[in-house]
Amino acid sequence: MSGLNKHAAVGVVAALGAAAILAGGAGAHANRPDPGRTVVDWNRVLLSIVNTPGAQPANIHPTRSFAVLHAAIYDAVNSIDRTHEPYLVSVRAPRGASQTAAADAAAHAVLVALYPAEQSTIDADYAAELAQVADGPAKEKGLMVGNRIAADTLAVRADDGSSLAPPPFVAGPAPGSYRPTPPNLAAPVFTTWGGVTPFVLEDGSQFRPPAPPALTSDAYAAALAEVESLGSATGSARTAEQTQIGTFWSPPIQNFWNQIADTVALAHHSDLSTTARLFAAPDLSLADSTIAFYDAKYAYRLWRPVTAIREADGDGNAKTVGDPTWLPLAGNTAPDPSYPGAHSTISAAAAAVLASVYGDGQSFALTSPALPGVSRSFTSFGAAAQEAGLSRIYAGQHTRIDHVAGVTLGRDVARFVLRNVLVPAHHTKGAKSVSG
Repeated sequence: MSGLNKHAAVGVVAALGAAAILAGGAGAHANRPDPGRTVVDWNRVLLSIVNTPGAQPANIHPTRSFAVLHAAIYDAVNSIDRTHEPYLVSVRAPRGASQTAAADAAAHAVLVALYPAEQSTIDADYAAELAQVADGPAKEKGLMVGNRIAADTLAVRADDGSSLAPPPFVAGPAPGSYRPTPPNLAAPVFTTWGGVTPFVLEDGSQFRPPAPPALTSDAYAAALAEVESLGSATGSARTAEQTQIGTFWSPPIQNFWNQIADTVALAHHSDLSTTARLFAAPDLSLADSTIAFYDAKYAYRLWRPVTAIREADGDGNAKTVGDPTWLPLAGNTAPDPSYPGAHSTISAAAAAVLASVYGDGQSFALTSPALPGVSRSFTSFGAAAQEAGLSRIYAGQHTRIDHVAGVTLGRDVARFVLRNVLVPAHHTKGAKSVSG
């Protein structure tokens, strides 16, 4: 049982199992043709918050917020619907309680707790959502359920290690050892995030990839040569499209996949309970993938391409040659070790979960804040995931070694989540009453 579940005395702990189905609707806060639209609306509220400069605490990874939000929505709705096992907590909901009101209350309470400075905006969204639920006993009962679930979910996650202050990072001087990267030499981030209690995994190291190839290996030399050629800020061998791809995918990768889930969900129609499972499954996977890749990054502490290329003359490999002026297309490098790649891990996990719901062959278009006015189209989740991972080579951020390890890690996490949470209910004994 995971570390989180060991502390889950406040509610009924899920017997971990499968995930999700569809979603649906039109514009935010419009009259909904699909009752599941409220989940999409709250997902977009959180996307707006994390895209607001300064709103996201620098020491808390946003994937945790998405997972807490959608876990609470799912458990609130499921406490009334009761078709599946609870993820974490359950209450014995009063007869006739509104599922939509429960989802709204859970989402509102979670977001206000996680982002108190944004309360006025969150309250306005809450009022708009609740205005679409008829007043009366069903609404009031649903609000009680949602608020209780949110409180219990937040209580369980309160001691998950996410708020611990990391010790100062000490860079190693040996070839291959990660250190802050030029030109900005930013301090490493999320150095202890691999120790955060996972949402589903037993431990952040559960699927840790094997060590990367030795610096003296042919595989290492080939991977470094590829990123040196394709990822350079100047004189690269990239095509025009590869340059666009390298820039397009540069913003936070979890935001893209939540946007993809929104886009594809709105092309389908489903009830509220299936929509809640749709969003809970990928966001639990993304949160645990993030814990897992940070565990591996700081276990191996492999230097980034910009350091490796600049210092290649000292790596002991006759097939690599140093270029002390080399910089990546992106200019600065993400401030954490190279192996495995975050974009590749997150994208592989999200694509696997969404494909298990809809089938892989879904067509959708995507835009990026990094390239306003540019839209990229895909005919499958797998194609988008592959492009997102390779984009980091074109941006000079990662090698193919990082990409391959990330893909494997993300798929491993997704498979575990899909097997072990949100399973159809066989029984729901032990649920507690919303009144106490």
